[in-house]
Amino acid sequence: MLAAKIATRTACHRHWARLSSTAAAPSSYKVVVIGGGAGGLAVSSTLSKQLGKNEVAVVEPSATHYQQPLFTFVGGGLKSFEETYRPTSEVIAPEAQWINQAAAQIDPDSNTITLADGTKVAYEYLVVAAGIELDFAGIKGLKSAIGKNGVASNYSPQYVQKTFEFLQNVKEGNALFTMPATPVKCAGAPQKIAYLADELFREKGIRDKVAVNYYTALGKIFAIDKYANAMNEIARSRDVSVNLFHDLIEVDGAAKRATFKVLGSGPQTGETVTVPYEFLHVTPPMKPFDFIKNSDIANAAGFVDVDKGTLQHTKYPNIYSIGDCSSLPTSKTAAAAAAQSSVLKHNLLNQIRGTNAPAAEYNGYTSCPLVTGKNKLVLAEFSGYTGAPQETFFFNQAKEHAFSYWVTAEALPAIYWSSMLKGTWDGPAVIRRFANPTSAN
Repeated sequence: MLAAKIATRTACHRHWARLSSTAAAPSSYKVVVIGGGAGGLAVSSTLSKQLGKNEVAVVEPSATHYQQPLFTFVGGGLKSFEETYRPTSEVIAPEAQWINQAAAQIDPDSNTITLADGTKVAYEYLVVAAGIELDFAGIKGLKSAIGKNGVASNYSPQYVQKTFEFLQNVKEGNALFTMPATPVKCAGAPQKIAYLADELFREKGIRDKVAVNYYTALGKIFAIDKYANAMNEIARSRDVSVNLFHDLIEVDGAAKRATFKVLGSGPQTGETVTVPYEFLHVTPPMKPFDFIKNSDIANAAGFVDVDKGTLQHTKYPNIYSIGDCSSLPTSKTAAAAAAQSSVLKHNLLNQIRGTNAPAAEYNGYTSCPLVTGKNKLVLAEFSGYTGAPQETFFFNQAKEHAFSYWVTAEALPAIYWSSMLKGTWDGPAVIRRFANPTSAN
C-alpha cells in the first residue's frame, strides 16, 4: 500500500511538473500534433527527437493514456484494468511540449489552432491524430442505462470493468452484443467479447440457459472474406447467433429491452425489433470530433481529408493526419496507426528538411486480432485498400492459434509501451520478411 502511494505521489509530481511547463509554453511551434493517443505519440516522439526540444507540441487534454487494445481482455476478465493505463506525463517524449488542453478549432489558412480556453497556438506543420469520438448519446436511452442495468461497453475506460462484473451476474436469458452502422475503431472488438462471454458461460455450466446473440448493422460478420468465413464457422460452432443488418437504436435500461432497426434491402427493412436482455454489450456509434468536422480540413464525412498513400492533406500541404480521425479507407486500429506513423514521419521530415527523397506510401495495412477464447485467437492482418491478407507468420492466421493469442496478449502490449509510443515500432513488416517471406497465406 505504501509503495503504491509513493508511486502515485511521484507520478502526480511529474504530472504537475509538465503542467507547470505548459503554462509557460511558447505559442508557436515547428510541429503541432493534435492527440496524445497511439498514433500521435508514435509521431511526436520521433519528430521531437529529430527537431529538438520544444519544437514539437502535443495537444492532449487527458491526464491518462490508455492502451485501448487491452480493453477486450479486461472486459473478458483476462487482464486487470491497471495494466491498461499510464500517466500521460510519462508517455509523452521529454523533448516535446505537452499542451494539456483540448483543441477547439483549426484554422488552416492562418496556421493556428484554438484551444478550449481560447488560447491560439501557431504551427508551421500540423499533424492531426485526434482519434474518434464515442457517441453514447447517439442511441436513445443508452446514456442513462450504461454502467448499470446489465449494460456495459469495452470501448470506454469508464465502463469496461462493468463488462466482466455484469457477465458474472448472468444466470439465464439473452446476452446481446452490438455493432453500429458508423465507422468504429477496432471493428473486431464488438464480437470478440461475445466469444469470451460464451466461454465464461460454459465454464459456469449455464450456457444452455443463456442465448448469445451478436447484432451487427453491417451485412457481414467481418469485412475480409477469409476472416469472415472463419468467424462465421466459429460463431456456428459456439452457437452464437449472428444477426446482420440490425442497428441498435434504443435501450430501455429499466425494462432491460434493446430495440434494433433492420437495415439492408430485405423484406423487413425499416422495421424495428425489440429484444429482452439480461446482459447488453454496446459498441457505441462513433463520429469525428466537431473541431475537425467543422473545419476546412475535413471531407464531407467529417474526417481529415488526406491522400491515402502519403497521408498529406489534399489541400493544405503542411497538414498530415494519422489514425482514426483520418479519411484513410482502412480499418481503424493501433496496428494501422503504427504502419501509418512510419510513412507520415518520413514524408513530413522530408518536407521540413527540403529534401527530394521519394515519398513513402502507405498500403492500407491494418490488423484486427480476434480473440475467441482463453489462448485462442484469429489474427487478421490485411490491407484495407485491397482486401488482401498481409499475414506476418507462415501459418494460416485465420485459424485459432495459441501463438496468435500470446502475440496479442503479451508481446504486443509490451511493444506498445516500450516501442510504439516512443516512435520505434512501425509494425511487423520487417518481421514478415523473415517469418512469412513468400506470403504463403
